[in-house]
Amino acid sequence: MESIMSIDTTNCLCGSAYSYQQCCKLLHTGQAHALTAEALMRSRFTAYAMHNGAYLLNTWEANTRPEDIDFSKDTGEWTELNIIATKKGGAKDSKGIVEFKAHFTLDGEPRIMSEVSRFIKKQRRWFYLDGKVKSINSAEGAFNQGLNAPCACGSGKKFKRCCGKK
Repeated sequence: MESIMSIDTTNCLCGSAYSYQQCCKLLHTGQAHALTAEALMRSRFTAYAMHNGAYLLNTWEANTRPEDIDFSKDTGEWTELNIIATKKGGAKDSKGIVEFKAHFTLDGEPRIMSEVSRFIKKQRRWFYLDGKVKSINSAEGAFNQGLNAPCACGSGKKFKRCCGKK
């Protein structure tokens, strides 16, 4: 059984103005479901930060979902999420795209991962379909991009061989 790291902050890590208990916890515990692709993206970011693999797998579309998520090699700490743009993904849509920047620290160094993620709604529930890492930047600039970037799940594999696997 994997452990889920706890986050003790005033505002939810997803960037909303709500506490974790009023925000992503409701989705993580199944008390509510994301009404938009952006809401699902925000809750998945918080789940990554908390190492909540069960939630990530449950909100991943079955045809693109990996068998498991291994956080054992994850040495980074996810710190902030910025939504850059959304295309569709509203309550009445069946597909959506969310572009975001996820801030994290790795070995004490701040980094930013830019990604464009696709979402699909099935039976009134949003699911993560796939994503394309555009870049991973350090303070000095980009050091790796695209499919050859390290996977954000912390597996140690390239994105194309892990979460980006078709």
